[in-house]
Amino acid sequence: MEHEAFAGAAETQSAVVYFAGDRAFKLKKPVRLGFLDFSTVEARAAACERETELNRRFAPDVYLGVAELRDPDGAMCDHLVVMRRMPTNQRLSVLLRAAEPVEAAVRQVARMLAGQHASAVRGPQISDQGSKDATRRRWHDNIDSLRAAHGDLIAEADVNETARLADQFLAGRGPLFDARRQSGHVLDGHGDLLAGDIFCLDDGPRILDCLDFDDRLRWLDGLDDAAFLAMDLEHLGAPQLAIQFMRWYSEYSGDHAPAALIHHYVAYRAIVRAKVGCIRAGQGDPTISAEIRKLAAAAVRHLRAGAVTLVLIGGLPGTGKSALAARIAEQFGFPVLSSDRIRKELAGIPPEERVEADFGVGIYARPWTDRTYAELLSRAASLLAMGESVLIDATWASAEHRRAAAAVAAQATAELVQLQCTAPARLAASRILGRAGDVSDATPAIAARMVADQAPWPGAVVIDTGSEGQQAARQPDRVQPALNAIRPHGPEHVWRPARPYMLPG
Repeated sequence: MEHEAFAGAAETQSAVVYFAGDRAFKLKKPVRLGFLDFSTVEARAAACERETELNRRFAPDVYLGVAELRDPDGAMCDHLVVMRRMPTNQRLSVLLRAAEPVEAAVRQVARMLAGQHASAVRGPQISDQGSKDATRRRWHDNIDSLRAAHGDLIAEADVNETARLADQFLAGRGPLFDARRQSGHVLDGHGDLLAGDIFCLDDGPRILDCLDFDDRLRWLDGLDDAAFLAMDLEHLGAPQLAIQFMRWYSEYSGDHAPAALIHHYVAYRAIVRAKVGCIRAGQGDPTISAEIRKLAAAAVRHLRAGAVTLVLIGGLPGTGKSALAARIAEQFGFPVLSSDRIRKELAGIPPEERVEADFGVGIYARPWTDRTYAELLSRAASLLAMGESVLIDATWASAEHRRAAAAVAAQATAELVQLQCTAPARLAASRILGRAGDVSDATPAIAARMVADQAPWPGAVVIDTGSEGQQAARQPDRVQPALNAIRPHGPEHVWRPARPYMLPG
């Protein structure tokens, strides 16, 4: 944790660091804080050795060893971690506040972290700490600590909303967490990656002060490890750099995780930091209240932005649903499942090949349509379980198919958003006739016959695309109601990897 410097020394809640020339000497305080116990000389000696061993993974030329502290009579009374002294003005947090260019250093940190993660210790005991149940326990431990804080530090409504959203995400994501464990993403990492403990030197960054007092808190998903710094960069006023850092980490580690999982871990790290803030407030820090509220708000914001969502985009042919689906996918990075494409895929027909079939005949007969929607929902269920929000572009004329979609969303504890595109019949017919190389086989005559087959859709948000031209679904006044329905709490930063997440196998 970042130190508060004073008169040749710096202090945290568990240690004092003394500076002399080009050396720094860290003395553990004889404290017992619940999450650590340094109350005996033996415990402090072991902690010094462990801190040195663990931190040499990230900065071997900084952690020089452990020294004995002796009294004037030569009797050993304590131990010190001996470190190479780092220049305070080169802390990443200091450089950020001074608006200095730090992008190159942050990119190096992403590379270093990914490299350390590649060689990090793994194993069944470590992997267990990355399970869905272990993640939920950590969330609840931190939320319980926040509930115990005074009401003027953090609003009860924010704590309750955080707990609700975190549990909602975790409830349907068992396959995602299982896949992360099986793929080796859970490892012995840093555990406390903050900008105040990164020093940007001329020959490259040095990463200090990993979490050393509880192995279980350092055994975590590599994405969770990286998300701590992303959270801190955003907290320090550099949200775009935070996003870029996660993209660099994704690039160097080969970990192209869903955006929802990044949001989830960033939110978790904000809550961890808020809990530490509450501890500091209890120790008499009068300046921490605003920071705690800011962190709590960030957690809620990221959990909302990362809510796994099933979006149904429906309407008759020519009403602009595919154009709207493409626009939403571009905005949020959601994959699109198209009924037109999957129907032909199931029939073994190339997507762009025209099928001359009348309404309700051939691959457009009801059994084929039921099979198509079943396949759409099966693929959507797999993606939702893996933390991917999904757009399904289809007519959604049948109330039965919509009920099946609602059941899939409920099973995955995903949000369900239903959008019904409409346009005047003459305009829809004009659009159909103007298509070139389109996957859809609908004609104006078929579209006219489908009107009577469309069941009422009371749960849908109606999106009027009634503007001339193919770009109607790109006009802000047409698109914004759809975006608002999907993310009603406002726009989000695009926290997603540089390329789409793919299902394992």
